[in-house]
Order: sequence, then C-alpha cells, then structure tokens
Amino acid sequence: MDFNYTDEQNALRDTLARFIAKDYGFEQRRALAKSDEGFSRDHWKQFAELGLTALPFPDNLGGLGGNAVDTMLVMEAFGRGLVLEPYLATVVVAGHLVRDAGSDAQKEALLPSIAGGELMMALAHFEPGGRYKVSRVDTAAKPKGDGWTLSGAKGVVLSGGAAGKLLVSARTSHEPRDEDGISLFLVERNAPGLTVRSYMTQDGGRAAEIRLNDVAVAADALVGTQHAALPAIERALDYGIAALCAEAVGIMTALNEATLEYLKTRKQFGQPIGRFQALQHRMVDMVIATEQARSMATLAAVKADAPNAAERRRAISAAKAYVGQQARFVGQQAVQLHGGMGVVDELNVSHYFKRLTMINMTFGDADHHLGLFSDMILAA
Repeated sequence: MDFNYTDEQNALRDTLARFIAKDYGFEQRRALAKSDEGFSRDHWKQFAELGLTALPFPDNLGGLGGNAVDTMLVMEAFGRGLVLEPYLATVVVAGHLVRDAGSDAQKEALLPSIAGGELMMALAHFEPGGRYKVSRVDTAAKPKGDGWTLSGAKGVVLSGGAAGKLLVSARTSHEPRDEDGISLFLVERNAPGLTVRSYMTQDGGRAAEIRLNDVAVAADALVGTQHAALPAIERALDYGIAALCAEAVGIMTALNEATLEYLKTRKQFGQPIGRFQALQHRMVDMVIATEQARSMATLAAVKADAPNAAERRRAISAAKAYVGQQARFVGQQAVQLHGGMGVVDELNVSHYFKRLTMINMTFGDADHHLGLFSDMILAA
C-alpha cells in the first residue's frame, strides 16, 4: 500500500497550513469562541472558496470527488488551529448522509448548497439517556395526511444552532432500542414546533438541545428508505469518527511542538528544563504516542470508504479507542510539563486539552469503542 500523498493532497496541506498560520491565530480563535455564533461566517466562505466544503461530494453536484483521506488532511489541519466552524457537522456527517442516503432530488437540492458554502446542516440523532447507543431512538414519527409529524428530543446536536436544515432521526416502527424501524427526515430550522437551544461546550465549540413538538414535514422530507435509516446513519457517524481521529492527531502534534518549545526555553537551576533526562523521556513518549495515533487515524480514513460495514466498523472502533487513549496521555503530559501554566485560559495548551477531551467523548469514548471492538472480535 502506498502511504505517500498525491501532489494535490500535498498542495491542500500546504494551503491549509498557510490559512491556519495567517487567519486562525490563537487570540482570534478565543474571540470567535466568545462571539454570538461561536465561529466566523467569513471563514466559512473562505472554506468554500478553497473547495473544502465541496471536497467529498460528486463532481456533478458541485463537489470535488474527494475521499476520506482528503478529509483526514483537512481535519488534521483544523485540529492544529482548533477550528470552530461546523465543518464536521455540515460537510462530514450531514453531507455524507445526504450523499449516501438522499434521493436524487434531495442531493441536487442540498449538496451544491453545502459545497458552495450557502447551507449548514446538522444531524440530530442522539437523545438524552441514550448514551452512545446509536439504535436508541425514542423520537416518534407519525403519519399525518401525506406527511409526518415528529415529536421528541435530541441532545448535544453538534453545531445545531448554526444549521439551516436538520437531519432528524425518528422511529416509524418497532421498539425504542430496535435497529429496525428508524427513519430519517429533513427538517427546516424555522419549522413550527421546533425549538433549538444552542450553548457553548467546554472546548469553546457549540452544540444544541432540540425539542420537536408535532413538527409537520412533507412526504418528500423522508431521507432514504423508511424504517431502514440506521445503516446510513452509522456510516455517516463512521466518517465523523475518522475525521475526529485525524483532528486529534493534529492537536497532539501541535501539543508536542508547544511542549518541546517550552522545555527549550523554561529554565531551572540555570539551564533549560529540556536538558533533564526524565523530561526528555516523557517528551519522547508523547511523540511515539502521537505517531502511533497517526497510524490508527490513517487506518480509519482508509477504511471509512470500505463497502463492507463490519470491516469498516471494526477499524473505526479500533482507531477511536486507541486515539482516545493516546490523546489523553499526550494531553495530560503536555499540561503537566507546562506546570501551572498548562491549565490557564491564556495558554493554548489548555484549549488543546479541552478539545481532545471533547473528541474522546464525541460519538463514543475510548471505553465504549474498546467494548465494541472486543465484541466484534468475539463475534468473528
């Protein structure tokens, strides 16, 4: 297998590195996190101009025909910059879901708008009390006339407050924990009966609590096959997990660089603390952990496009579990090696660590995916 990047991928990496260095400084990012929306729409327009919002979509729908490895490069760069814009929610998760499950009319209506930077979307799937169980859906969809009415609640919807349209999962048959009977619906942000409460998460990002009270949708709002949306949702979440693994690697790399620079400049007993052998060993362990995590993130990206669902899920869960463990190690070491400064808001190290913590908990933490992986091994 060839692990070298293409010329186009190397050019993409260089372009993103320049953007992060020039337009996404740490103080700029802190200001954006405290703004009303929590991100910059000007930056979102820049993403569209650079082709980032069009990356994974087909050429005939305004996209660039990219794959999960291309997305990995984008997310790794976004990790280094702690990018706040809803790229994961809109392009990676919701965009892939429309691409893979939507009707031709839905794809033609939505994907060019996402690719052009005109539309932001979010997947409203997980519910209070459901933990990480993807098949746990209590929200109900009942037939009404030629359409449906949706009632229920969704929790921690990533970037839900910024979304112009929501993809909402709801149960159209079977029991709340059954894998069958789940359908997916397209819901307008301003639909009557829909309530969205947006809030800041601990890493400076945004999520939302959503309530649906007899929200009426037309028949053509159904996305994919009725009663059988779960496989498409799982695949979209797998794309999201692979992207999060890449973002974590970008953060871990940035933490290593910041920690190494601190060890070179912070002095004790008349010399840089980086000369102390014990600290050198800890720094080496951080670098090794990061490179091992990079290998697993690459595996996740390669397998994200695999047609075999079992093979894909096994690789994705393995990567999420391992990257989560190594990210926690690197984050803790970085904070400790910076001493008391490692936890202050004015230093980017604390923000990197917070984001790593959120990445670990998003779409299933390390313990959850370790359990899934072991179950799949036993089943095989």
